[in-house]
Amino acid sequence: MIDRVPPQTHVLYENPAWIPPLREALEEEGLSVRLVHVDEGRIDPATPPPEGVWINRISPSAHTRGHVHTVELARQLLYWLESSGRRVINGVNAFELEMSKLRQDLVLRRHGVTTPRTVLAVGREHLLEVATTFDGPFITKHDQGGKGLGIRLFGSADELEASLNHEDPDFGPGERTILQQYVQATEPFITRVEIVGGRFLFAMRSSTAQGFQLCPSEACNPTSTNLEHAPGGGIGGTGLFTPSPITGADPLVQQYIRLCTAEGIEVAGIEFVEDDRGNRYTYDINGTTNYNRTLGDRIGVDGMRVLARYVRWVGQTGGAPRRKQPLIA
Repeated sequence: MIDRVPPQTHVLYENPAWIPPLREALEEEGLSVRLVHVDEGRIDPATPPPEGVWINRISPSAHTRGHVHTVELARQLLYWLESSGRRVINGVNAFELEMSKLRQDLVLRRHGVTTPRTVLAVGREHLLEVATTFDGPFITKHDQGGKGLGIRLFGSADELEASLNHEDPDFGPGERTILQQYVQATEPFITRVEIVGGRFLFAMRSSTAQGFQLCPSEACNPTSTNLEHAPGGGIGGTGLFTPSPITGADPLVQQYIRLCTAEGIEVAGIEFVEDDRGNRYTYDINGTTNYNRTLGDRIGVDGMRVLARYVRWVGQTGGAPRRKQPLIA
């Protein structure tokens, strides 16, 4: 029987707006929570980190909130923690994967998951050369990005060149730009599959009718907490989020679960889009996933509470993810 008091839970974070739902859920599970804000700080390798379970909640979009040092400091913190034998939920492997859309594409392809054509380019000349190799519309996005920021749709290489000539483009951290095949969906939505601890949690649809910024957190979409449902069954005034009929038995979901287990990703929101022929293209793996509480109430799933229970289980049992060795040596 598991009856010992779970160790302290340390939460690595940079965006305070995303913390309250997680902290509330952790405390409701009886966990002692210590928040660790990551932007500036120091690491002494001769000093062991505090004991306990560590949760990585560092987002690749940290720089858009003025936290320009967060990602690099977090990278070293996570390696320090794992090198010291600390249990980290979404550790080094998951972190490095979330910080690069190119790496995500490589991992998805390695696991047999279909992805849209994806190319990384650095520098104007290479961007334009790559753009000419796309047969149809394509999108550009930051290799290290989040919340859909920086995503733009172009119909041709000429359109991209005109944009570069007349605007001051934001290429994101390291000026690493992803050019990706644009998949025309039958209906204007993408599907997001949530996974915690190797188990399917739920799936939802996010409307793309008004753009690509699809962060599900109430902090990103304050109107989504409105309990009124929009026409078509959506949540909030814009109907941005709706339940998806996809279940854990779906073959694609099973692929996602196997991928997460193999890659050491314990918390994930994985997104795909379906074209008019029924082909499903996966394009994003989110490790710092947030949950829309209003949608959760509607479908009867409290995502943060499930995550908190998983954290408690890890702390009480010492359960470790089955994963390969970290990518960083």
